[in-house]
Amino acid sequence: MRRLDEVFATVRELAGLPGELDLHCLRHTYITHLVEFGYPERFVQQQVGHSYGSTTALYTWVSDEYRNRLIESALRQRLEPGTKKEVALSW
Repeated sequence: MRRLDEVFATVRELAGLPGELDLHCLRHTYITHLVEFGYPERFVQQQVGHSYGSTTALYTWVSDEYRNRLIESALRQRLEPGTKKEVALSW
């Protein structure tokens, strides 16, 4: 693993990327992309070898755009005509 870190550091420097970027950041990015592309949570969890979904959630750094899409989708589902159940009042 040490050699991978060294090679990654060299490539990072040649690419002009910030020093804070490391191999572990790529793991976070991989998990985030799987989530944002709609892969099932259990699949993502298995891909990275986590025993608990809560651990996988810590690795997920979803974008503001993705969060907004989730909120818009949830609101659309709640507000679409025909999805709201009418309450029958009996007097």
